[in-house]
Amino acid sequence: MLEIKNAKKTFNRGRIKAINNTSLSLEDTGLVALLGPSGCGKTTLLNSIGGLDKLNKGSIYINGKKINSKITYKKDKLRNINIGYIFQDYKLIENLTVYDNVAIVLKMLGIKDKKEIKTRVEYALDKVGMLRYIRRPASMLSGGERQRVAIARAIVKDPTIILADEPTGNLDSKNSLEIMKIIKSISEDRLVILVTHEINLAKFYADRIIEITDGTVTKDYINDDENELDYRIDNNIYLKDFDDEYKVKNEIVDLNIYSNKNSKLKLDIVVSNGNIYIRSNTEDKIEVVDPESNIELINDHYKTISTSEKNKYKFEFNKINKKKYSSILNPITLLIQGFIKVFDYSFIKKMLLLGFLLSGMFLLYAVSSISATIKIDDRKFVTTNKEYLLVNTGKIKIDDYLSYEKTENIDYIMPTNSKINMNVEINDYYQTSKVSLKISGSLSDINMINKDNLIYGNMPENNNEIVIDKFVIDNLFNDLDNTAKMSGITKTKDMLGRIVYLNDLIKFKIVGITDNNEPCIYTSKDMFITILSNKVSDDSFNSNYHSVDDENIDTTAYKDYNLYKDKIEIKKGNYPQNDFEVIINISNQENIKLNTEIKDTINNKKLKVVGYYDSKYNYNYYFVNPNMIKYNLIEKSKNITIKPQNKDIVLTNFKEKGLNIEDTYEKSRNKYLSEMKETRKNTFLVSGIILAISLIEVFLMIRSSFLSRIKEVGIYRAIGVKKIDIYKMFFGEIFAITTIASVPGIILMSYILKVLTSISYIKDSFIINPFIILVTIIFIYIFNLIIGLLPVYKTIRKTPANILSRHDLD
Repeated sequence: MLEIKNAKKTFNRGRIKAINNTSLSLEDTGLVALLGPSGCGKTTLLNSIGGLDKLNKGSIYINGKKINSKITYKKDKLRNINIGYIFQDYKLIENLTVYDNVAIVLKMLGIKDKKEIKTRVEYALDKVGMLRYIRRPASMLSGGERQRVAIARAIVKDPTIILADEPTGNLDSKNSLEIMKIIKSISEDRLVILVTHEINLAKFYADRIIEITDGTVTKDYINDDENELDYRIDNNIYLKDFDDEYKVKNEIVDLNIYSNKNSKLKLDIVVSNGNIYIRSNTEDKIEVVDPESNIELINDHYKTISTSEKNKYKFEFNKINKKKYSSILNPITLLIQGFIKVFDYSFIKKMLLLGFLLSGMFLLYAVSSISATIKIDDRKFVTTNKEYLLVNTGKIKIDDYLSYEKTENIDYIMPTNSKINMNVEINDYYQTSKVSLKISGSLSDINMINKDNLIYGNMPENNNEIVIDKFVIDNLFNDLDNTAKMSGITKTKDMLGRIVYLNDLIKFKIVGITDNNEPCIYTSKDMFITILSNKVSDDSFNSNYHSVDDENIDTTAYKDYNLYKDKIEIKKGNYPQNDFEVIINISNQENIKLNTEIKDTINNKKLKVVGYYDSKYNYNYYFVNPNMIKYNLIEKSKNITIKPQNKDIVLTNFKEKGLNIEDTYEKSRNKYLSEMKETRKNTFLVSGIILAISLIEVFLMIRSSFLSRIKEVGIYRAIGVKKIDIYKMFFGEIFAITTIASVPGIILMSYILKVLTSISYIKDSFIINPFIILVTIIFIYIFNLIIGLLPVYKTIRKTPANILSRHDLD
């Protein structure tokens, strides 16, 4: 039983009362006709009963269950199980077959058995005379055929109530009668509520008539009219109703002519080769009636339709015992249908996919560019060991330096900023034997690493073997003139075993390579002073970024005599074994006497000449002991490098002593960020604009695609498809679009950026790696789905009636 209690529905802020405090009680079977002028509220009442629209006040119950619940899911479930809807304009899904248009409602009831679905669909279509068109697309049907399919869709699920809104409104008279006969037959076992303007049809077929005016029920009565229906079918011609009949019959012609009085007929008829040619000599229109024509010639008088002809059709409803509100799409189905939908796009719509291709390319470009700007790559600014602290002293007192060496929480200290340069010996080819190639790095203690840190080679076994970090080698490869690659060094491992040197006497062999992402050259602490006092000029420092603390110290006047013992010969005196002792070239013996002091000082003390040397190499150095080399280096340094055990403690201690101490890594990092600030700003601006344009383009294209399918969405919602299934439909389509167009765009741009990053001077402008590509792909899927489903969300929040009328969607 259907009960309507005090139902109210208004429009225009209450000024129009479409349903005005209506209460009705309808039985389980019978045909109830709602009559009234246009705009009186008939369709609004029907939509409210069917759950397509919502009341402002009042309640509607089907078998005691309230259908106008505020919870959409409950309302949809109740109407889907209990109500079948027949629309004036059929509301078929154009791209689906007749079979699929009917079967969809069974799937919504949770019926999964394909055999059962096939049996029910074929039965319903057979009863409405549409079984032969079962595989035909709905778009290829006539109006009458479409309405028959719509009726089959309404009855196939065994509903409690059938709602028919102007089912004959778009049909000719012949089809109107056939549809009314079907509806009348259905009402024998079900409640059918009919909205129509054709009063004569309603009064002939209806069991109960309810007349409505301005939203109010003005009449409600049982229709006991037993009169016959005077309803002429437009395309039927009754031959016996004509006034005159002429017959011409002989061996050649058998012709019957029917006409009314005073009609004049002038025709030329020619029969030739199986064709009939007719020429009219009057203004009368000629229309041929053949088997394909919709005009029927009936050899009888016109007769009214008797009440005995009402029930031409007979339906036997097979009960569906277990009904549930079910989803019509599973994950695999929604994806398959999504791809099918995209492949079925028109040519113009397929061309729009180029926009998605470009948006994918631009998106990766923007993400890659922004990532390169955001990422703080140590290789762009780090020039020393990250653990080091730097004391800026300006001028260092040796006593202070010696006291710093004994400070707690310090592993070691060294004069200068620890950065050194070494020449690389290139003997791979004759052409490269005189090539100048240098490596640059931060001098570090070999004890900072162990064998586990090595990616190639071994740990040093003596002081003339060193380990360098891959960071140092990569700087060679970043050199714009490609000197390293032209010298035969193309891979990191190619540096293993090579000889590097400070001068002809001081040479080292690279025996190991680490990958600690630091520009370190690891050697014994015993070699620090020797290396620092003989390092190659900083003018050749090979780095992408130079610190303000770079030092260029001239220590070449003093040399450690131990390094030159086989290059010099003592002519008088002894080697300078004690501090502040020096030996000089014998050519100076006339000017500087033995055991006298020279004007040069170290630590404010003059050096005493203790011997003269000679050399075939024409050296003119001051040779001193290693301690004096150290003192001289300290005096000429402006900085002290400290390797702390604990950075925070050492920083605090030295600051309390009033010293200008800083973390070299943090200082370099902050300076780099400061210098990059404007660049990052510009990159963000340009990439942001590109990103915004790409995303807006995606939004507009997806929204355009959706707007063209609002009618389809309205139909699905009207016949009871779940909201989640509407989302799934578009999810599948958007997923397919993204996979077919956007992802290839990302892959294409990946290749382009890969090529660009191989160019040294622009390689730092982008970051392209599997992670960036994956993030971009995930982002484009998420964005496309959000943007694509946003208009879906805004639309399906509305009632099915509002969606079908295509208003109030913004």
